[in-house]
Amino acid sequence: MPVQSFHAALTLTSGWPYPSGHAARRSLIIKIHRSWGTLFRRSPKEPGWSELVETIAMSEWTLYRILLAAYFVLAAAAFAAIRFIPVPYGRHNRRGWGRQVKAYLGWLLMESPSFFVFAFFFLLEAGSVGKVEVIFLILWEVHYVQRSFVYPFLIRNRQTRMPLVIVLLAMTFTTWNSYLNSRYLFHFSGGYSSEWLTDLRFLLGVMLFVSGLAINWHSDRILRRLRQPGERTYQIPRGGFFRYVSCANYFGETIEWAGWALATWSLPGLGFAIWTVANLGPRARSHHLWYRRHFPDYPKNRKAFIPFLI
Repeated sequence: MPVQSFHAALTLTSGWPYPSGHAARRSLIIKIHRSWGTLFRRSPKEPGWSELVETIAMSEWTLYRILLAAYFVLAAAAFAAIRFIPVPYGRHNRRGWGRQVKAYLGWLLMESPSFFVFAFFFLLEAGSVGKVEVIFLILWEVHYVQRSFVYPFLIRNRQTRMPLVIVLLAMTFTTWNSYLNSRYLFHFSGGYSSEWLTDLRFLLGVMLFVSGLAINWHSDRILRRLRQPGERTYQIPRGGFFRYVSCANYFGETIEWAGWALATWSLPGLGFAIWTVANLGPRARSHHLWYRRHFPDYPKNRKAFIPFLI
């Protein structure tokens, strides 16, 4: 288990120290030697290599804490911005945002850093990760294989476009988010013991993740079936969780990353869950209002985002 409690984890951004004590410090440095030595084909015995590795490790730890703190701060800012300015893609696309690219290519570029960055940092630490970390890798990559390399090519209208600036901003976020989550899980966490596999937080978190993934995929399928190839018109989605909310796909993805936060019991995981709500919550509201404006017969009891609540 990487942290004993959320109270302990919450000290990360304000004062979680670089591992102190001879044993902890030595353990981390040995781990870094192995991963970085393999990467750069260097031996720990080479003059100056140990000092260089330790200096870089301490510098990365400082950078990591800064990026993690900014992660939480910017989530609040993103929520406020998206609440009043719908992100211009899909039905909310509009002029004034510069050059545009085809939507399927935009999705591929936006989501694929999550697949590659997470895999890279796993491979960097592959010699020292355990069963729990492998399960986290599988969960993450299953989501992002579908989101990066399957979903874009299932889009019915290949002529749909989105602003390039949105693609670039999203690529920045997915790279940043994947670094924070993967580097914590495979490096800074100190490792998850086998006992974590039977912990209620892990079991419930994985169950939520898989359930959210299923809801998300099923909801996307319902949306795709509303259109014929090349068709651009919108219709009222029905069935599945669309009985309860306008954006069942967003609801499913939110459940998914809430499960991730619980299963990993980590600040980066919690941050990702918060970012998911900050991004998809306001967008679900915009979708909901759009449906009501364009369809007079839109179901009146249907909520926007969370069944029976919001």
